[in-house]
Amino acid sequence: MPLPDPLDYLLSLPQYANTADAATLGLERMEALMDAMNRPHEALRAVHVAGTNGKGSVSSMIAAIASAAGLRTGLHTSPHLTHVTQRMRIDGVPADEDWLVDTIAAHRDAIERIGPSFFELTVALTFRYFAEQDVDLAVIEVGLGGRLDGTNVLRPALSVITNIDLDHTDILGDTLGAIAREKAGIFKPGTPALSAVTQDEARTAIAAVADEVGAPLHELRDEVTWEARQADLTGSVIDVETPLRRYDSLPVSLLGRHQQGNAALALRAAELVLPALEDNPQPISDGLRDVQGRTGFRGRLEILQQDPLVIVDVAHNPPGIRATLDTVVPAVAERGGTLHVCLNAVRGKGLDDTARMLADCGAVVTPIPIDTKRALPPDEIAGRCRAQGVTTRAPQPLADALAAFVRTAAPEDVLLLIGSHKLVEVLPDDWA
Repeated sequence: MPLPDPLDYLLSLPQYANTADAATLGLERMEALMDAMNRPHEALRAVHVAGTNGKGSVSSMIAAIASAAGLRTGLHTSPHLTHVTQRMRIDGVPADEDWLVDTIAAHRDAIERIGPSFFELTVALTFRYFAEQDVDLAVIEVGLGGRLDGTNVLRPALSVITNIDLDHTDILGDTLGAIAREKAGIFKPGTPALSAVTQDEARTAIAAVADEVGAPLHELRDEVTWEARQADLTGSVIDVETPLRRYDSLPVSLLGRHQQGNAALALRAAELVLPALEDNPQPISDGLRDVQGRTGFRGRLEILQQDPLVIVDVAHNPPGIRATLDTVVPAVAERGGTLHVCLNAVRGKGLDDTARMLADCGAVVTPIPIDTKRALPPDEIAGRCRAQGVTTRAPQPLADALAAFVRTAAPEDVLLLIGSHKLVEVLPDDWA
């Protein structure tokens, strides 16, 4: 029988969205893949970013600053939104699909022998691509956890932790301290580490790991202060002071109050890893002003349409959704309208907590079906939302829900698409 197309073969490998087997953590398969691909990760100067939420945003901001500084910058984030090549971008441009197909085909025997998950192979391909393309800096987002995540074969120039919250508790542990230790597993001897974690239990655990491995630890709250001059659905303007200098009126193109802290963290990370910023701060401003354009980053409080207002955000756990609502709900109140929500949810992501938040802000929820094995059935989403006091409408495909909102909404109403990265993938072509 003929072998499957290399891209189809990649997509057929176990994915965490569809099977728990793909979440079997450990570095043995990654090390074997690295050996088979001539250990490309060892050629990379990298920033390694872990955290419960915000790691994609922080990674993208760091990459945008590096790109603005003139560095050829690779960025690995996951999951992808519409095509697997989006996981491996250089200065915002996804990997060439022909390169991906040819590289999978060239290593097919080793891949079949090693048996990696989809995530592990995409990480290995990212490292190979960035090494072949001779990037000056690679910014690599952790997939799940840190210590046993496939990306943790790296020996980076800087390790970053964005925050800690209770997520993936069945895999990482059910306390902030336990999860923090897993995230801090990316720390390496002699490699600086930067943490934005604020909870005492998690901070203590992170400091202990840093001490154990001999990683010099920088804590954001001890080194950086910031204040917002402006924060709304047009973006933010912040003042930031670091050990290096004070930055006045920095623009942040990613929307949301939570992105201000992410920007401060990315800024400090860039200072620690990009010596050129000591003499020239301009790339900080240029990078933060256009994160999306410089990196191709999408789906975080992204405005799809202004009239009526339609926003998509890929937040998918209660802390992330709370951060999104903290920005969207005041905007709805200011407009005097109703918040409508197209909601998708996957198992184990705190749907009941999310539903209580949506009830508190008077949202009207339409459950959206998504074709992944971990997705909750729309009828279950509707029932659990109603149990928490949420007004719900009949489930329907996203295209139909968008059309109905545009047809019936009052000018002051707002539609928020939230709950899964898959919502971006299934956007109709005229909305994508």
